[in-house]
Amino acid sequence: MEQEAAPLISGLGLSKDDPSVVPKPAPCISYTGTYSGLEVTVVCNGRCSVHSVDNVGTVPAAVAAYLAVQAVQPDLLINAGTAGGFKARGAGIGDIYVSSKTVNHDRRIPLSGFDMYGHWAIESTPAPNLVKALNLKAGVVSSGNSMDFVQADLDNMEKQGAAVKEMEAAGIAWSAHLFGTPFFALKSITDIVDGGRVAQEEFMENLATAAKALHDTLGPVLEFVASKDVSEL
Repeated sequence: MEQEAAPLISGLGLSKDDPSVVPKPAPCISYTGTYSGLEVTVVCNGRCSVHSVDNVGTVPAAVAAYLAVQAVQPDLLINAGTAGGFKARGAGIGDIYVSSKTVNHDRRIPLSGFDMYGHWAIESTPAPNLVKALNLKAGVVSSGNSMDFVQADLDNMEKQGAAVKEMEAAGIAWSAHLFGTPFFALKSITDIVDGGRVAQEEFMENLATAAKALHDTLGPVLEFVASKDVSEL
């Protein structure tokens, strides 16, 4: 969402690209610049021309990531955004998680072989030194296309040991996998999935706090990345 990205773009001193690095007809918006010696490009999904809201969910995220990787050919792809967290896994509002693995929790295909395809669990690029150096948290990031969830989704998330629930990372991980591009998700917690509150209310209440936490963390993350090879993260 552009509201999630705005503090990052400002904090990193990036400039809007015109035209976007992602070609039309994709509605993506991109920003580029240099930070800590790194060439940085931030790509947002853009807005839906029919409903005039941000494009969200795994499909727009996967398409944007595919086209962005194709255009920019990055050394590292990071999905930076906000998410729900599980207090049972130690999550609190404003905590920052680095993905250890991404998985889908709402693609239920009870056919031989397709069940595992539906979950499409894949390990993220390991970043244990980054997590330790910046005192971040690491955990499984689970993606779905609904802000709420049904019991089957919750069962899948519990089975996978999910610490974070959101709507993008698994789709982006799929695109990164196609290109062989190193990838991890960086997620700031807006709401507590197992906390008993309505997700959308808690999300809106804490979005500014979580976005600021993400902004405050991304700069040091990029500085750390600039000092290491991807294999040393």
